[in-house]
Amino acid sequence: MNQTFKIKGMTCEHCASAVRKAVLKTDNTAQIQIDLATGLTSINSSQPRATLIAAIEEEGYTVTSP
Repeated sequence: MNQTFKIKGMTCEHCASAVRKAVLKTDNTAQIQIDLATGLTSINSSQPRATLIAAIEEEGYTVTSP
């Protein structure tokens, strides 16, 4: 299922990498596209939205609806 998130605090490639790693820990087959300019992240994953949000927020970022 493809889901879109707005992630606050993600400003560089290191941040994007941290988000990717967090998502891949919950679903190692997830497909992730990150646009640093807008903060929008598209994740194609079988995991529930709440699980993905929890993993991202555990890294110190804030997730809101796009």
